[in-house]
Amino acid sequence: MDRDASEPRVVVGVDGSPYSYEALRWAVRYASLVGATVEVVAVWELPGLYGWSAPAVDTDVDEEETRQQVRKELTEVLGADAADAVRTHVVHGNPADVLLRAAEGAEVLVVGGRGRGGFAAALLGSVSQHVSQHASCPVVIVRSGKR
Repeated sequence: MDRDASEPRVVVGVDGSPYSYEALRWAVRYASLVGATVEVVAVWELPGLYGWSAPAVDTDVDEEETRQQVRKELTEVLGADAADAVRTHVVHGNPADVLLRAAEGAEVLVVGGRGRGGFAAALLGSVSQHVSQHASCPVVIVRSGKR
């Protein structure tokens, strides 16, 4: 991810969950208040890749499908103009690790309280809990207003 060190950044993780959409909206509002750029980070993994031979999975296709899905979701959540104003990074890897690297030097890292996985009764998702304990910048964990 190319960065301009002089420009304040708000990094937000999105994974397609309602919590991440709330985090995205919060990040955009906050960035407008502090004059920061929003960097949306979507992390994709290949569940079940382990044990498969390499030719069985086309990672380029999976990454492109993820990019298209993220773009569609950003437009639905923010509207076309606001979606065009954010920087989007689609990265393969472990979500917590990718978000921690992306947030280095950021004003704040914003994540949803829970992601797509996990247990309904959990108070905090595993990624949000991990980044809150290890980030080098402040972390905002946004809980969905819907219960």
